[in-house]
Amino acid sequence: MKFSVDKQDAYTIFHLDEENLNSLVAPDLKSEFVLLSNEGITSLIFDLGNVKYVDSSGLSAILTANRLWKKLGSFVLTGVVHPSVKRLIEISRLDSVLAIIPTVKESIEYVHMEILERELNGQEEE
Repeated sequence: MKFSVDKQDAYTIFHLDEENLNSLVAPDLKSEFVLLSNEGITSLIFDLGNVKYVDSSGLSAILTANRLWKKLGSFVLTGVVHPSVKRLIEISRLDSVLAIIPTVKESIEYVHMEILERELNGQEEE
């Protein structure tokens, strides 16, 4: 599986460098997600910019990441540009479950807003 990881202070961008997110890639992807979550990364931006095809195993990997980061902070899906990927996400109704942001830049802004919101909510509870 080809990918790159860009770790910043407030977020990490995971860019999948594969055209297919399928049963051959999904198990390794899930493992990477678990490793990143165990490192304590609180916000993950998953970039699908190069992905042209996703199957049910790929959707399962995406949902695994979403579940992991619900406890940690923020999970954002970005780069959903290929029509077949968009369609599968819409058909499976994941567009109502996941935070899907058009670009990496907008995703970074979204994560910063979520962090700010969590900090403000934390101060209100004290």
